[in-house]
Amino acid sequence: MSQNRHVLSHPLVNARLSHLRLATTSSKDFREGIYDISLVLGIEATRDLEEDTFDGQTPIGPFTGSIIKPRIGLTPILRAGLGMTDALLTLFPAAPVYHLGLFREKVSLQPVEYYSKLPSVPNVDICFLLDPLVATGGTACAALSMLLDWGIPLNKIKLLVVLGSDSGLTRIEESYPGLEIWVAAVDPNLTNDGLIYPGLGDTGDRLFNTVRE
Repeated sequence: MSQNRHVLSHPLVNARLSHLRLATTSSKDFREGIYDISLVLGIEATRDLEEDTFDGQTPIGPFTGSIIKPRIGLTPILRAGLGMTDALLTLFPAAPVYHLGLFREKVSLQPVEYYSKLPSVPNVDICFLLDPLVATGGTACAALSMLLDWGIPLNKIKLLVVLGSDSGLTRIEESYPGLEIWVAAVDPNLTNDGLIYPGLGDTGDRLFNTVRE
């Protein structure tokens, strides 16, 4: 495991994740659980952000305050990454959101790009890549390649994940050494179909209530 992989260890996160795993959890509760975990991931992943100081005045007297220095951009991978976006916008309300459309082809399990909303020139200093479920790691690797081609250095990208497989995260780490990864929990196994076991099921379907019987 890379030293840049940070796995949350918090009882509230563990409890939320256990509820997400249940097949009986409603889409409403699933969305709320993804939001809650994403909020904690965002807080933990931003501990090292640079700050600028300013002098201000309270009703009682003067004080020295701080503001976040770098420009933050959010890049959710459609469509499941949308479930994490609102939580990060709570932390960074003015952050631009750049959508990347990628899906995993069911037979080859290879990522297919179908949409990109990246402007021609990067206008942010740090980019948070939002991918709630990392199984084989192929989709995240493809998104990372798109961000690097766009012009964001690897050390300015942070990958935020709700649940990842150990093999999928290892693939990302081997393909992009030095990438900072924040993940709420790691499952050890993948099925023959490339699904995390025990996992959460299809995150996009469960978020948007499109689960097929």
